[in-house]
Amino acid sequence: MDDARDPAPRSEPSAEAARRHLPLAPTGNSSAARVLDDWYVVCTLRELQALGERPLATQLHGTPIVVFRNRAGEVGALLDRCPHRNVPLSDGSVDGALLRCGYHGWAFDTEGECREVPSLCGQAEGKARTVQRFACREQDGLVWVYATPEVEPVREPYVFRWMRDSAFHSGMESFEVEGTVHAVAENALDVPHTAFLHKGLFRKAGGGNEIEVVVRRWRDRAEAEYIGEPRPPGLAGRFLAPGGGVVQHFDRFVLPSITEVEYRLGERSQICTVSALTPLTATRTRLTAVISFRLPLPSAVVSPVLGPVARAIFKQDAEVLKRQVESIERFGGEAFASTELDALGPQILRLLRQAERGERGVGRDEGEPAHEHRFKMRI
Repeated sequence: MDDARDPAPRSEPSAEAARRHLPLAPTGNSSAARVLDDWYVVCTLRELQALGERPLATQLHGTPIVVFRNRAGEVGALLDRCPHRNVPLSDGSVDGALLRCGYHGWAFDTEGECREVPSLCGQAEGKARTVQRFACREQDGLVWVYATPEVEPVREPYVFRWMRDSAFHSGMESFEVEGTVHAVAENALDVPHTAFLHKGLFRKAGGGNEIEVVVRRWRDRAEAEYIGEPRPPGLAGRFLAPGGGVVQHFDRFVLPSITEVEYRLGERSQICTVSALTPLTATRTRLTAVISFRLPLPSAVVSPVLGPVARAIFKQDAEVLKRQVESIERFGGEAFASTELDALGPQILRLLRQAERGERGVGRDEGEPAHEHRFKMRI
C-alpha cells in the first residue's frame, strides 16, 4: 500500500510578502533644485564672439534664453521668444545695436525694448512688445546671467580667484553633461570614486592610508578638508609632488553651483580646479571648468600632459553621470543610500534646498560653520 501523502497545501502569501516581490514603486525623488536668485555662466566670451552676428540660444533652469553681443560690445540676455508671433529670437541676427527677429524683423535692444517694427508708421515701442530681460555681465572671460528676469541682482557673480592670480597658469574647458547640478557637483567633489572610475589617472583602489576628513558647512558653502593625505599616485599627483609627500586637499561647494578642488604642497605646488555648473534643464548641466596651477615645472611642460589627463577624467565622469540619469529615469526617481564617505553630497543638497526656499541671505557667511563633523577614511 502506497503511504505517500499529498503535500500540504501552500499558504497564500501575505499582502506584505507580495509587495516585496512586486516591481519597485517609483519614488519620484529628484535632487534637482531651482535656485533663481543668483548668477550662472551661460557661455564664454570667446564662444559669443565666434558667433559674429548670430545670437546664442541656450537654456537656464529650462527657460529658453537668447544671448547676444551688439556692435557696441554690450551683452544682452532675453527670453528667447519674439512677442510678435513667438518665433525664437535666436533664429534672428544681431543688427548694429539690436537683435532682429528673423520672421518679421522686429528689433530689440539689450533691455528687451522693441526699437524697430519694419513698415510700421507709428512708434515701435510698446509694453506688449517688450521681451523679458535677464541681468547679464561679462566677468573673467565668461558671460553670466541672473536667473530671475526683470530684477536687480541681490548678489555678485563668483570670482575665479586663481585664474586672476598671475602666479598661476590657467586653462578653460566647457561641455555639457547629463545630471542635476547636485549630481554633477557631488561627482566633482567625491573622493572614493576616483580610485575606481579614474584608476591609473588619479588614484588606485585598495589604498591603506587612513586619513581624517573634516566637513564644514556655512549657509552659502560647504567644505571637506582631507588631513594626512599622501600624494595621489596617478599622473596628476606626480605633477603636484614629484618627490612625494603629504598634500593639503580641500573640496568646496559654493552656492549656487560652483565646485572647487584644491591641492597644494608647500608654497610652490598647487593645482586648483573650479567648475561653474549651469542647470540647462533639471537633468542636463553645462560645466565650465578652469584648471589653474603653479608648479616647479614650466607650464609648457605641464599643460600638454595635464590637459589631456583632465579631459580623460571629465569624459569618464560624463559617461557615468549619463548612466546614472538613465538608471534613475528607468526606476522612476532617486533612491540613494549614503555613508559618511559621501562627505559633501548631503551638505550640497541641504544648501540647494535652503537656497531654493530663499533661506541663505546675501553676502559671504564669514562666521563660524553652522555644522562641522569629522570621520576617518582609507585612501
